[in-house]
Amino acid sequence: MKFVYPGIIRENEDGSFYVRFPDLEMCEAVGSSLEEALERAKDAERSWIELELSEEDPELPAKSGAYELELADNERLQDISVNIRLMEGYDE
Repeated sequence: MKFVYPGIIRENEDGSFYVRFPDLEMCEAVGSSLEEALERAKDAERSWIELELSEEDPELPAKSGAYELELADNERLQDISVNIRLMEGYDE
């Protein structure tokens, strides 16, 4: 199943990148390049969702719309998606 949440991306003064997911509490990633930060963000998003789905009563948050999120001048918004297999042996 495909999950998509908005990530807020910021370039730091040292040239590294920071990504946070406003809908996924405490879900964030950093990388020395944008590509690395986005890969780590996907891993963090996948881990967050998989952990929530393992709970007895999982509650995935609704995806925020771009109009709902406030960005600083040095931030930009990008939807970040991950595919998670919900049933073993089932390919989507």
